[in-house]
Amino acid sequence: MNRIALFLPNWIGDVVMATPAIRAVRATYPHAELVAVCKPYVADVLAGAPWFDATVFAAKREVFGVAHKLRAKPLDAALLFPNSIRTALIAYLAGAKRIVGYARYGRGFLLSDKLYAKTDARGAFVPSPALDDYNRLAVALGTPNPGARMELFTTPADEASAATVWDRFGLHRYPRVVVLNSGGAFGAAKDWGCDHFAHLARLLTTRLGCGVLVACGPNEREAARRIADESRSPHVFSLSDSPLSLGLTKAVVKRADLLVTTDSGPRHFAAAFGRPVVALFGPTHIEWTETYYAKEIRLQRKLPCGPCQQRVCPLSHHRCMRELAPADVFAAVARLLRAEVPRAA
Repeated sequence: MNRIALFLPNWIGDVVMATPAIRAVRATYPHAELVAVCKPYVADVLAGAPWFDATVFAAKREVFGVAHKLRAKPLDAALLFPNSIRTALIAYLAGAKRIVGYARYGRGFLLSDKLYAKTDARGAFVPSPALDDYNRLAVALGTPNPGARMELFTTPADEASAATVWDRFGLHRYPRVVVLNSGGAFGAAKDWGCDHFAHLARLLTTRLGCGVLVACGPNEREAARRIADESRSPHVFSLSDSPLSLGLTKAVVKRADLLVTTDSGPRHFAAAFGRPVVALFGPTHIEWTETYYAKEIRLQRKLPCGPCQQRVCPLSHHRCMRELAPADVFAAVARLLRAEVPRAA
């Protein structure tokens, strides 16, 4: 095959979970032109990666313009990570000879290679790892099993931004630096609470002597500032007043000794860079985002009402997250840090 379009997932974490499949396609077809088709806001997740020769941005409702760009040269195959009918229609209109994807939402007639999601005897979808589903797509295109090793890269600009943060806060003076990530695009149901994060930050500084850095996205600046303030510790810092980017988040996670995060995209940054991570789960099924990563501890309160998969707690008590105690999260952090060999300064 000479030219292959890979339609990337729409969520930051899912793009990371697709990296084993992407890497396998690149390795199997080393001379093909690989084109990434993606939303603009996820492009920086793969910045610095050696896999793609070109990128075509696809706005939310754009179809014909994207198809027109892809038709510029013959397209031997399109691999569809998203399950939307829109991505299948774009690939079809672009003239792709093969279209590989899951037969969902009535789009099966547009696919040349149809895969089917796992269901139970009643036909209901069974929670299964997205990483495995993405790998099945790559195998259908002709690759060997891609495995589970996720991978990301940083750019020189990303590294320079992270170095500025380390210098600004004097993070080099701490034997360990733990990054906290409280945000996520899913909704309020995943929120652990600024008070819990502040309590955890205080425990990390007083009991383990860690420096703590609170990461954030553009919409989470105030929460990050509040966590640092409520920790009442001179050893807790936030990125709330820093120029923010996905590249900076990747680079600070890469530098950190450990990440504590809600079930959101940066959770997978840690695994992709080989950093230990404690992931806090509430309303979502862990099975959907299983990554087989050995340096991860996942914490979740089992309740009769969950996991409900709702963006906002339908019962308004939010117990699945609120009952995850900071002391339990601290114990998980301490366990992982004890197992991790300190890195050279």
